[in-house]
Amino acid sequence: MANDLIQPEKSSPSSSFPRIIGKSEPIKKVFAMIGKVCSTNSTVLIQGESGTGKELIAKALHYNGNRAAGPFIPVNCGAIPTELLESELLGHEKGAFTHAIRTRQGRFELADNGTLFLDEIAEMSPVLQVKILRVLQERQFERIGGSKTIKSDFRVIAATNRNLADEVKHGRFREDLYYRLTVLPVFAPSLRERLNDIELLAEYFVKKFNRDKERSIRGIEPEVISSFLNYPWPGNVRELENVIERMVILAEGEMLTVADLPERFVNGTSSALAGDIQEIPPQGFCLSDVVGNYEKRIIIQAMKQTGWVKNQAAKLINVNRTTLLEKMKRFKINKEDFV
Repeated sequence: MANDLIQPEKSSPSSSFPRIIGKSEPIKKVFAMIGKVCSTNSTVLIQGESGTGKELIAKALHYNGNRAAGPFIPVNCGAIPTELLESELLGHEKGAFTHAIRTRQGRFELADNGTLFLDEIAEMSPVLQVKILRVLQERQFERIGGSKTIKSDFRVIAATNRNLADEVKHGRFREDLYYRLTVLPVFAPSLRERLNDIELLAEYFVKKFNRDKERSIRGIEPEVISSFLNYPWPGNVRELENVIERMVILAEGEMLTVADLPERFVNGTSSALAGDIQEIPPQGFCLSDVVGNYEKRIIIQAMKQTGWVKNQAAKLINVNRTTLLEKMKRFKINKEDFV
């Protein structure tokens, strides 16, 4: 089985991160793209659902390219309040605003000779988008409260789980910044598109959590893999990792069995999607629409069961709260429409 692993990344002395694992055609396309663009300085935009490993792809691009010796500086644009993100990126001078008690370098400056990874870039405010566009065009900027122009030789890799073209169409993202970012687009496939990788990934995570949790699970029963293949994985690889961690910790035997599966796999949820479609119509259908409708129904059900408490609903379907909120926004799920 190990010979089937495609692991293009080389561990560098300054990095230790999980390798991207897979043998499916969609992931092979990602590997091919990494090989083509890793040694260029052009901007890359990675698009894909939450949990598909966009940061791993960004790290693979960095550590396999000509900037591997430089820093890899990640910024989660969705996790930092809007009023603080500008300072985080550009830095500030002492006294520039309240609590600015010392001069601070920004992420653009820290990424000199390396890579700046802008995750969840669609969450950036329109005002800040204008400033970031200027920095990308000119490769120079001023810290907040400063007048000195600072130059930095950085490469930008951005990522988003939204369709930026749609965001531009609806006026939520600047068109000029969109074209600046999409010089080299990379698409991170969902786990639903990588069914051939599920067994490989599951085995990898078992080994990982055997080490981390000091367990000695020998393998996974075929019935468990069958359940995995029939499940839609709204949380993608991250959800699979969480499921395996739980199973490894709670397993009573040396093998992971159906008895170790979370309840949603046992009560028929895992086969619900397949059960909805008895036969594909002659004219076909859009797979993403079918899967999207299924995800929407599951989220609505989870919200109803938990009384619309988002933290509880996220735990019920084993996704993080940010992912749940993103999907509710995308599917336009509002409590007022269902109560």
